[in-house]
Amino acid sequence: MAIEVAKVELKTVQDASGVAALIEAGQFTADQVIAVVGKTEGNGGVNDFTRILADQAFRNVLKKHGTRSDAEIHNVPMVWSGGCDGVITPHATVFARNDKTGPADKSRLVIGTALSAELLPEDIGRPAMVEKVAAAVKAAMKDAGITDPKDVHYVQTKTPLLTIDSVLDAEKRGQTVACEVHESMGVSNGTTALGIAVALGEVAMPKAEQICKDLDLYSSVASCSSGVELTQAQIVLLGNKPGAGGRYRIGHAVMKDALDIDGIYDSIRNAGLDLPERPRASDLNGKLVNCFMKCEADRTGQLRGRRQIMLDDSDVSWHRHIKAAVGGVAATAIGDAAVFVSVDAMHQGPQGGGPCIAIIDAGE
Repeated sequence: MAIEVAKVELKTVQDASGVAALIEAGQFTADQVIAVVGKTEGNGGVNDFTRILADQAFRNVLKKHGTRSDAEIHNVPMVWSGGCDGVITPHATVFARNDKTGPADKSRLVIGTALSAELLPEDIGRPAMVEKVAAAVKAAMKDAGITDPKDVHYVQTKTPLLTIDSVLDAEKRGQTVACEVHESMGVSNGTTALGIAVALGEVAMPKAEQICKDLDLYSSVASCSSGVELTQAQIVLLGNKPGAGGRYRIGHAVMKDALDIDGIYDSIRNAGLDLPERPRASDLNGKLVNCFMKCEADRTGQLRGRRQIMLDDSDVSWHRHIKAAVGGVAATAIGDAAVFVSVDAMHQGPQGGGPCIAIIDAGE
C-alpha cells in the first residue's frame, strides 16, 4: 500500500475541517488515515490542553467519516507538538495508506507504527525507558518493512512526562523519579531519542549517567515530543523502500545551529529534490510537502560567537525564544509558515542544533 501525505491548516484550536475536506474530496478515506503529526497553538508546556483538543477533533472526524471502532481510532498515532511561537502556523501533516501505485524500481515513502511497553514514572530518564523505546522502534521498522536502519529518515515519537499525580504514584510504590515535573518534558524527549539512536545503531546503549548528560550522543533522525495524554511511547517511523508505491520520498540532515538554513536545504536534497548551490524557497516549485525539525538553545549561551540571552530570560522561556527563531529561519527557507518546529532537542541532533526532515512529492 502506498503512502499519501497532505498538510492542512488548523483554523482554530479544535479545527479538523482540513482533513475532513480531503476525505470528502476523495484524496483518501477516513479509514486509510494511519498517522497525524501536528502543531497546536498552546504554550507547549506540561499543561498545554490544545494538544488534547486537536487530538479529539481529528479523531472525531475519523469516527464520523469512517467505519473503524473507537478502539481502532484510539490506536491511530497522533503526535501533537504545542506552541506556535513567532510565525509558525498551526497545522497538521496527515498520512494515509491507499492503493495508488508508483514506480516499482524507485524508493518511496513507507511508514511503520508501534506502541512501546508501558512507561512508568520511574522509567523516565533512565535505561529502562531507553530499552523500551528501542524495542518499539524496531517493531515500527518491521511494521514499515524496513530492514536497513540507513533507510530510516524520521522517527517521530510522543511519550509521557511526569505530573504531580504520577510522581506520587511512584512514591507510593517505593520508587523514585529521575527529575522534577517541569524538567520531565526535556528528559522524556532526550531519553526517547537515545532509545531511537540505540535501535538504529547510531549509538551504543548508554550508561545511566550519560542519559541527558553526554550530549555528544544523539540521533540524527529523532523528533521527540511528550505530553500528559499517554503512558506509552507512540512511535511513527518513516523511511524509503523500493517498490513501496506512491509519489513521496523522505530525507534528513541536521541543522548545526539555529541559523543553519543550509541544513534545511540539505534535508530536501537528501529526499531527492535537485536544488541549486544557493537555493531559495522559489526553487522548491511546490514539491516540498513539509519539513520537521527539532531545536534547542545552545547551552554555552553562544551562537556563532555572539552572546545569547534566552537562557537568562526570566520572563519568556528559552523554549519560546528558540522555537520562534528557528521557525522564522525554516519559514524563510521553504516559503511557508506552516512548518513543524519542536523544542527540547536533547540527544536529537548536535548540541545547539537539531535534526531536519523533509518530505517531497517525487512525482509519478
